Amino acid sequence: MTTNGLSDLYGSSLALLTDLYQLTMAYGYWKAGVAERDAVFHLTFRRPPFGGGYAIAAGIEPALEYLEHLRFADDDVAYLATITGGDGRALFDAGFLAYLRELRFTCRVDAVAEGSVVFAHEPLIRVQGPVLQAQIVETALLNLVNFQTLVATKAARVCQAARGMAVLEFGLRRAQGPDGSIAAARAAHIGGCAATSNVLAGKLLGVPVKGTHAHSWVMFHDDELAAFRAYARAMPNNCVLLVDTYDTLDGVRHAIEIGRELRATGHELAGVRLDSGDLAHLSIEARRLLDDAGFPDAKVVASNDLDEGLIISLIDQGARIDTWGVGTKLVTAYDQPALGGVYKLGAVRGADGAWDHKLKLSEQPIKISNPGVLQVRRLRKGDELIADVIHDDDTPPGPGDVTLWDLEDPTRAVTIAAAEYDRADDLLARRLDGGARTAPPVTLAEARARAAADLAGLSPRTRRFLNPQPHRVGLDPHVHDIKRRLIAEARAGHGGRS
Repeated sequence: MTTNGLSDLYGSSLALLTDLYQLTMAYGYWKAGVAERDAVFHLTFRRPPFGGGYAIAAGIEPALEYLEHLRFADDDVAYLATITGGDGRALFDAGFLAYLRELRFTCRVDAVAEGSVVFAHEPLIRVQGPVLQAQIVETALLNLVNFQTLVATKAARVCQAARGMAVLEFGLRRAQGPDGSIAAARAAHIGGCAATSNVLAGKLLGVPVKGTHAHSWVMFHDDELAAFRAYARAMPNNCVLLVDTYDTLDGVRHAIEIGRELRATGHELAGVRLDSGDLAHLSIEARRLLDDAGFPDAKVVASNDLDEGLIISLIDQGARIDTWGVGTKLVTAYDQPALGGVYKLGAVRGADGAWDHKLKLSEQPIKISNPGVLQVRRLRKGDELIADVIHDDDTPPGPGDVTLWDLEDPTRAVTIAAAEYDRADDLLARRLDGGARTAPPVTLAEARARAAADLAGLSPRTRRFLNPQPHRVGLDPHVHDIKRRLIAEARAGHGGRS
């Protein structure tokens, strides 16, 4: 069992998990003789998903595992040799392919801890090293982090809606292929889901697995009571009965009958599952029937295309549901199919050894990148998250009052008074140096605990689903000044156009 399962799931090189243009740029760097020039890239996202106020960073450890084991295998290089250009000739020459065959990832990588609450424009991962190496990993890093961050955030929202009741991830059959299902199960667990139905995820990742039976089990038998009795004999210590194959409340009555038989043999009915109909009404009636029959500890489990909105509605209607099974809308991030993370160049080392800051200009302020070797300093008051400052690693903010310049409107700033916070921590920590781990991987349990702690420290107004109050995030004055200067220079050089 591993922390994230990449090696177990694929068992071979992932060097070609990239877009072709990463390799054509790498070839260009190599041909120009600048492949080893020092550069720094940042992985960020531009908007919190689902119209919310935050995201949960996930996929960080799989990304680090990918980087740590990055190799171009012989068959990778052989395949690249078959790619041709428009003239029918080989796209890459033999010298470059030989270079790739010997390539080992040697960059420094700093990243937030898996499970951290993060916000728009903040770097989640910073890669510093030879530009060719830092460039070619862009696509894979975005692939690994974008999806898992999206699902972890969705899971956190669903678990928040459930108000402390257990949420189970039931989405394997609707997930985007085997690898998508494993990634989703992992991310959902970080975001707060108690267990998954996905047994392979249990094996690879150590996520707890849960499950009952399907309608087909009931339909196979002559009648519902016979089906329940056979299942109870097979699974006396895991007997949650699906009661809506025919008539839901009659199904609950049959489950109670089986519960009495189980009790006579020293076992207990674990619960009933509702998978259709008016879940609020049916759960209330199921709870009443179970309690009146002397089964107050039997759980009422509900599924059926649930998400955070429907869970809130059911609770508001007085539903008596103990455990929520959430599938399709969780593992597919149903209402937002992609996070929209990006990977941008922040600086290149000059001949004098100093950093030459880089910026991508756009007519859309949200798409203007932030220059420098960036770090995020989180200000806290006790366990409460107060504000985040995006600063240059070489010029961190000093103690006392902190100025935050707006990330999209360069004319606006706010000041966080020294009295508003009592602790300041940088979020990006060294994870790889020279391509090697500097500390043991963050475990799923640690990531899950961090997500829960960070969410508890968020303002309730930032956590709310509708019209959340933005967490205070901004540029420190040094980065802000560099950004304004680079914008002015870029617009002067391009006639005011990106």
